[in-house]
Amino acid sequence: MRMISWNVNGLRAAVGKGFLEYFKEADADIFSLQETKLQAGQIDLETEGYHQYWNYAEKKGYSGVAVFTKKEPLAVTYGIGVEEHDHEGRVITLEFEDFYYVTVYTPNSQQENARLAYRMEWEDAFRAYVKGLDEKKPVIICGDLNVAHNEIDLKNPSTNRRSAGFTDEERGKFTELMEAGFVDTFRHFYPDATGMYSWWSYRFKARQNNAGWRIDYYVVSERLREKLVDAKIHTTVMGSDHCPVELEIEL
Repeated sequence: MRMISWNVNGLRAAVGKGFLEYFKEADADIFSLQETKLQAGQIDLETEGYHQYWNYAEKKGYSGVAVFTKKEPLAVTYGIGVEEHDHEGRVITLEFEDFYYVTVYTPNSQQENARLAYRMEWEDAFRAYVKGLDEKKPVIICGDLNVAHNEIDLKNPSTNRRSAGFTDEERGKFTELMEAGFVDTFRHFYPDATGMYSWWSYRFKARQNNAGWRIDYYVVSERLREKLVDAKIHTTVMGSDHCPVELEIEL
């Protein structure tokens, strides 16, 4: 199976920059989006051959995720079942026969880490949620997790020690997720690969200079490790300040 995840930073804008052409060319079995920035009825997206599932934020023009899948899931749930965390359209879970597929747009800690305390609560709640799923069947998690786990995962670690997405607290929560029985698929295949990023600021010619961060992931249950085929970061695909990430897995 081939799976792709992409933070499009506004789907309507991405459609104007060739999103649908890339979507059709990619021909993924499951294709996930984060930061759609839509409300229901604001877009009519033609994805022939796919079932569409959307989770919208209550706040207009904010957050939002979607999943397009060729195979119809057994069940679909929205959010993580925790009221305080389920107003921003951040999670969709698809249940299939042999696995759960979760797409997530993790809250950003924001400038001066104004939302870091909330982020820590979210991290614990999300980890508990996916651990609960993992007790039933293996889990595939994808999306913008808004954290560069290690220094190798961003261009300038020394100058970003307290920047949102690279605080010790956020990195520690990602470590806790790994220790709870999950695998960072890209690092499984490429533990020492440098200069591989999935997000670049729109400022300072960051993408041109590859001054980026790897904050978009496919993370899977440990027991799926032997089924992994490859993980890719499609750095040349334009249309957003993020690029798509891919997982190939035998399921």
